[in-house]
Amino acid sequence: MFARSLTRTSTRLSVSASKSLFRTAPTKPLRYTQTPNAYSPIAFSRTMATQTQTLLRAIAEDHQEMYAFYDKYVQSNGDADAQERWSRQLIWEVARHAIGEELVVYPLMEKHLGAEGKKLADEDRADHQYVKNQLYALEKLSAGTPEHAATLKDVMDHLHPHNDSEETHDLPLLEKAIGQASSMEAAGSFRRTKKFVPTRSHPSAPNKPPFETLAGLMAAPMDKLKDVFAKFPKEEEVDKVESEAKKNVNVRN
Repeated sequence: MFARSLTRTSTRLSVSASKSLFRTAPTKPLRYTQTPNAYSPIAFSRTMATQTQTLLRAIAEDHQEMYAFYDKYVQSNGDADAQERWSRQLIWEVARHAIGEELVVYPLMEKHLGAEGKKLADEDRADHQYVKNQLYALEKLSAGTPEHAATLKDVMDHLHPHNDSEETHDLPLLEKAIGQASSMEAAGSFRRTKKFVPTRSHPSAPNKPPFETLAGLMAAPMDKLKDVFAKFPKEEEVDKVESEAKKNVNVRN
């Protein structure tokens, strides 16, 4: 009885809080202080592009950004400060992406793909758990050291086949089952969800809603406070890398 009551309470809390956070949460680390002109042609075109994205496209763009941030980390070999900044940007992206999938994408797979969807979702969650464990270990290492480089390389070596499987198998199956309109709706939900989730790895947290939602709402404020004092690349550098990364997405919208 207590468990059912707690589940209902946490669900109502997570839904209510997430709606509020969707309206206010930033889409980039809080170190950024510039406010883009929402009425500029560039901002308008970006908004229109994301509103017509399919779920597969949104996920694939995130994957390419991860690879691009890691490439910048590798290219900064010998510059510990630059590596610290790009590794923090990568962690920020991977952490939000993983929880966004666990809260939005995997429940859809379980709902619409039956036993196969549950199997795929469980496998993907296990992949995420490994990555979360490694990212958590990375927090204790110093950028510019062989140990830091080896741990981050292990993360990317694990992410590549996981991401490829999602793009070529899991998500095409899901989109076939739900249709394009629902896919675009799910993409919007995925993007909004990433605005309020934690920005660092919490491997001991639940990985399924509603308890993951509740845990995320509790951890996110502290993560975002830490981000204010963390080192990140300059905003214009990140924007340039993200723009180039999106050109590498090889899926239909």
